[in-house]
Amino acid sequence: MITAWAGGLARHRIGRLLAAVAGIALAVALVAALGSFLTASKATMTERAVRSVAVDWQVEVQPGADPNAVRSLVQAAGGTRAALPVGFARTTGFTATVGGSTQTTGPGVALGLPAGYRSHFPDELRTLSGSGTGVLLAQQTASNLHAAPGDTIGVRLPGAGLRQVRVDGVVDLPQADSLFQKVGAPTQSQPAAPPDNVVLLPAARFASLTRGATDVTTQIHVARDGKLPADPAAAFTSVTGAAHHLEAKSAGSALVGDNLGAALDSARQDALYAQILFLFLGVPGAVLAAALTVAVAAAGGDRRRREQGLLRLRGLRPRQITALAGLEAASVGVVGGLAGLGLAALTGRLAFGATSFGASAGTWALWYAVAFVLGVAVAAAAVLVPALRDLRTVTVADTRREPRGSRSPWWLRYGLDFALLAGSWLVFRASSGNQYALVLAPEGVPSVSVSYWAFLGPALLWLGAALLLWRLTLLVLAHGRPALARLARPLTATLATTTAAVLSRRRRPLARSVVLLALAVSFAISTAVFNSTYRQQSEVDARLTNGADITVTEPPGAQVRASAADTLKVSGVRHVEPLQHRYAYVGSDLQDLYGVRPDTVAKATSLQDAYFSGGTAGQLMHRLAQRPDNLLVSAETVHDFQLSPGDTVNLRIQDARTKTLRTVPFHYAGIVKEFPTAPKDSFFVANAAYVAKATRSDAVGAFLLDTGGSHQQQIAAHLRKQLGTGATVTDLTQTRGTVGTSLTSVDLAGLTRIELAFAVLLAAGAGGLVLALGLAERRRTFAVATVLGARSGQLRGMVLTEALLLAAGGLAGGALIGWALSEMLVKVLTGVFDPPPASLSVPGGYLALTAGAAVAAVLAAALNGIRSAGRPAVEELRDL
Repeated sequence: MITAWAGGLARHRIGRLLAAVAGIALAVALVAALGSFLTASKATMTERAVRSVAVDWQVEVQPGADPNAVRSLVQAAGGTRAALPVGFARTTGFTATVGGSTQTTGPGVALGLPAGYRSHFPDELRTLSGSGTGVLLAQQTASNLHAAPGDTIGVRLPGAGLRQVRVDGVVDLPQADSLFQKVGAPTQSQPAAPPDNVVLLPAARFASLTRGATDVTTQIHVARDGKLPADPAAAFTSVTGAAHHLEAKSAGSALVGDNLGAALDSARQDALYAQILFLFLGVPGAVLAAALTVAVAAAGGDRRRREQGLLRLRGLRPRQITALAGLEAASVGVVGGLAGLGLAALTGRLAFGATSFGASAGTWALWYAVAFVLGVAVAAAAVLVPALRDLRTVTVADTRREPRGSRSPWWLRYGLDFALLAGSWLVFRASSGNQYALVLAPEGVPSVSVSYWAFLGPALLWLGAALLLWRLTLLVLAHGRPALARLARPLTATLATTTAAVLSRRRRPLARSVVLLALAVSFAISTAVFNSTYRQQSEVDARLTNGADITVTEPPGAQVRASAADTLKVSGVRHVEPLQHRYAYVGSDLQDLYGVRPDTVAKATSLQDAYFSGGTAGQLMHRLAQRPDNLLVSAETVHDFQLSPGDTVNLRIQDARTKTLRTVPFHYAGIVKEFPTAPKDSFFVANAAYVAKATRSDAVGAFLLDTGGSHQQQIAAHLRKQLGTGATVTDLTQTRGTVGTSLTSVDLAGLTRIELAFAVLLAAGAGGLVLALGLAERRRTFAVATVLGARSGQLRGMVLTEALLLAAGGLAGGALIGWALSEMLVKVLTGVFDPPPASLSVPGGYLALTAGAAVAAVLAAALNGIRSAGRPAVEELRDL
């Protein structure tokens, strides 16, 4: 019996089965792909964090402790791969006589590097000129002293006097901030910038040079092995725990500067955001695919009840009927699950080059197993559960009657849709407040937390908007027959009233189809808009960090005049804009001060209105030009000093000639939140001419070069060759790859790449599958209409009217829900964006593709229904 039933399903219900299989396959593929990718991305984040650190630990030997004993303790610690002693000596100044002129610098640092240091820590130094061994000068120090390989410089050491050394090479220190950190001090107590003057010496030369000097310390630089947990949070806990254990064993003789832990600390927050994005953007897709499967199964619910009644009349017991329903559910679940796993593997192979999405074999297998079980569960819920419910509540006589209208659903009577929308608004208000943090990862604290209740806002909006659309569709179909008849008349002629009546009678399944299509479209819109907005803000962040297409940064203290811009106007450069950089005290707070030419600065860089408050970018630049002593101030400074527009702000700025601080009056004219090349914290923006007059120097800190967005790398390479080591040249392409977090560069791109592809499939499936199955179940209605005299053109018009109503309602409702969801997602996930967007970015091409796929699927289903309606009525009734 079971074999015969299975054969009958395969012969006569193959379309319904394949549609259900397609829904299951989409749900399984989406869960398997996103789950595997999420886990692989976390592992990638950990790997990137580890690779980004040149020295994993800097263990500082405390005064009175034996460096050799501390080094032995470090070497004995588990996970230590290398431990080398590095000497640090404070200097009071450097001197050099080059070309008949003597240059003198301020305080600095001398380092003593042991043999083999560069082989164990290759990313700490980068040779720019000369030899990579021997006495090495940092790039900025060489620029300050006008020194080059072969020159002799003097190093002043407290307690040891002036010592002479010959320079062998010039190097760059890419990770100077961590190298010269204050070990053991909290973040707010760390130096604002690394020392300007640094000389690196071989260990033996360092020992002889610093003999008798004071203020000399020793650090043990440690490289640890890479055997860490894949999850950044677990890796952070492991590394910080090992560092604390070492400090405890040292009994106060050592402090650990945990550079690796700091990198993992940042990565674990990125991992949490990736997990949030998985829930915000991935789970709705899986839920939608499951809902599609349920809707596909429900489309044949009446037929399934009639078949069940026939089986009961022929004497089958409930257990046997349950077994047959279970066979159908198992067939749909297993075939759909296997097809979904194959689709996930194909997606991984095509998009990422690996069926596992880069995850380990165990993790990949686990996610595939979870997705398969979920697929079987959805099949059971869509096919088996309704069959069991009908078996318990529906009699054989009920299965022979035409279904009658029943009471409105309970949610419709009690206004659940309005309650959900009100709850969504309340949660959104709370979760988008200024003091709200979606992810809380306190620096240095092992525990991290996510405010998952913020998910309620978008979730309640999604559900509430869907139910509201369902309510509105039912109202239109139930009470809008005259309007429906007028709309259907061009297609159905004299059957317009009948068509309106049929649509009104079938308002519940049609409303379900409209809502399903709207949810699929809204999912595609919200995902695409979020992804496009994120990419837009990543580009904005890169431009803010670099300043322009190409930026030439002069070393501190260099007296480069604005006229030097002419030498930078090489082929391909459209405009060169000088940008002053000074430091100014407001009260006791030291901040960056940027001097700009208000009339021309926008020619080389992008100034968005969102960067400012109190006026647009153009208005505030005009204020600086009109009144040169106007000043743009950060919001934090305005709050701290209780400033009002027009207030006098006295800044203390260094005089270029006397090197003393002088008080310069400015007037507060507006707030600046972001500015090209400026730091993330507080800073000032002023008129460059006024700053030059007040400080008696027009020295430029950087030049911003506009290339029209093309050939940035080639022009930057040419300028590096032209300028040598005297200035730092960065281009936008280079900055684009360094400013983003691991979330930017890995996870969001891959996550949305998967989701955007599935969103198109879901929209097409929601638009076409349910309509096609609904029309297939109504073949008897079309056959009876033909017998009663309906022409083929009128039947075609009936089908097209329903299809057009479905497409118009689904696309319009989906567009509104998608817009609202996009606004809410971007606002709730503000922490993902840096800087926050001023407006959403809408990817018109992708959305047009999604709408086109949905309309094409609806039309394909309608054409198939028209073809079926054209069969001879007698033949159709005999088959049914």
